[in-house]
Amino acid sequence: MKKSSPTDTPVATADNKKRWLLILGAMGPGIVAAMAGNDAGGIAAYSIAGASYGYGTLWTIPIMMIMLILVQETCMRMGAVTGKGLSSLIRENFGIRLAAFAMFTLFLANFGTAVSQFAGVAAGMELFGVSKYISVPVAAVAVWLLVIGGSYKSVQRIFLLIACVFATYVVAAFMSHPNWGQVATSTIIPHFETSPAFISLIMAAIGTTIAPWMLFFTQNNIVDKGVTTKDIFYQRIDITSGGIVACAVAWFIIITTGTVLYPQGIVIADAADAANALAPVAGAYAQKLFGIGLVGASLLACCVLPLTTSYAICEAFGWEHGLDRKWREAPTFKTMYTAIVAFSAALVLIPGLDLIWIIMITQVMNGALLPILLVFTLKLAGDKHLMGTHRNSKGLTVVLWVMVVVVTVLTIAMLAMQALGIG
Repeated sequence: MKKSSPTDTPVATADNKKRWLLILGAMGPGIVAAMAGNDAGGIAAYSIAGASYGYGTLWTIPIMMIMLILVQETCMRMGAVTGKGLSSLIRENFGIRLAAFAMFTLFLANFGTAVSQFAGVAAGMELFGVSKYISVPVAAVAVWLLVIGGSYKSVQRIFLLIACVFATYVVAAFMSHPNWGQVATSTIIPHFETSPAFISLIMAAIGTTIAPWMLFFTQNNIVDKGVTTKDIFYQRIDITSGGIVACAVAWFIIITTGTVLYPQGIVIADAADAANALAPVAGAYAQKLFGIGLVGASLLACCVLPLTTSYAICEAFGWEHGLDRKWREAPTFKTMYTAIVAFSAALVLIPGLDLIWIIMITQVMNGALLPILLVFTLKLAGDKHLMGTHRNSKGLTVVLWVMVVVVTVLTIAMLAMQALGIG
């Protein structure tokens, strides 16, 4: 007779089932934040990287992944320990003036980024023959109804469902039939070029990994979800999974355009150009897959960016906020979200509006705000009185401060290059 192993007992089976349920229950904030970072601007950057330099920028992906996971995990841990969002902690520990400055810059940057996301919806739907005067208003109404009318749990489920659309980029990459040996080599071995355009693109790729809004979104979602210190282990699985999947999507985008467009010498300016350029070389299916990914990514960011802005500002100034609250309970929160969605969508519909200028100014503000927020975050995460035994370890602190220095140097260099018109 076969002896049953300890793992076959009902108790062990029940424990395993409970563990998997806890892991599944933890999924959400980290994955949504990381995937929303692959927005229209991010997809454009990765597409241009592949089309311009083939597989030459793939080595940045592992670096981006580590940066993303470490910062997201730090924000998650702060939310679980303190039960407060990042903007609230900044106000309490650094004063109302610095908090107000951070919120003002965040509002302008997020508003500009939200405009670019609705532009992404318009460009993606035009690939399917749908006018922006139809797609953008419909998207704006759908986004508004989703967040205003939903609870935290229902909104998170829909966010996760939308995030599944990024699988289209994986399919598109395999359809392009890349040289996987070259892909592996390029992912491991760094490739440098001295041209300003290459350096600027590397800076943009690394910089888009950690957008300022992501810090607020992750921590606010952890608080809204009711995560405590006993849940940290399972939330780390969520954060790590999100970082890996999001960066894998970026990796596949570079592979697709690097395989199909780079050998042909095809120059592109954005993600919609990439989709159109794929059609004659890789076929209409590749074009449609890229278009579906662009629309899905833009819709997810259209939901997340206004939501993050409303959360952060309301918390910074002590106003009621939360997805589960009624309009009368959190009027400022709901009104702000509505206004950001409405005005950012309306701007995209203005004929002749220079969206490139808006995106450029947005990048400048994001670049100026990110190093400041990282300093705030690391000081808070290392505070023994605030974090107790869950504060950052010495080793992690050193790694993160090195990252802050690198990001700051890259940001200054990128802003200087933009000011001088280089690249």
